[in-house]
Amino acid sequence: MHCSPATIYRHAGGKAAILEGVVGRLSARIVRRVSEAIEGLDGSERVVTALVVALDHIRSEPLGPLMMGAIRPDQNNGWLTASPLVEELAERMIGRSDPLAAQWLIRVTLALWYFPVKDRESEYQIASRFVGPSFAFGN
Repeated sequence: MHCSPATIYRHAGGKAAILEGVVGRLSARIVRRVSEAIEGLDGSERVVTALVVALDHIRSEPLGPLMMGAIRPDQNNGWLTASPLVEELAERMIGRSDPLAAQWLIRVTLALWYFPVKDRESEYQIASRFVGPSFAFGN
């Protein structure tokens, strides 16, 4: 059976709805693991731990590289940074509702995913030194 992309998009509610569904399914597994890792943490420790654990799981998730690999900063892929679901997940990592901080955290996560450092410990140190202080005082 053959279906054109237009037919699939029409029946699924559009490309954005399909992408949101895939992101939702992918993120559910990752969020569960991150939530376990950050339970009882707050402030900078919470965000740094969430960031490093999320990156570990995005990289190890079979759909992660496929999904993230399709996103290029030079193309119109604002759906990821504009996704209410992704913003909500970032706010959960932060531990409070702060749309601006969530957008910044999304972009930091993408940057570290695209340009990984040599090892997990170095990544943790970068996150602790540069990302963590942004959340130390709840600003």
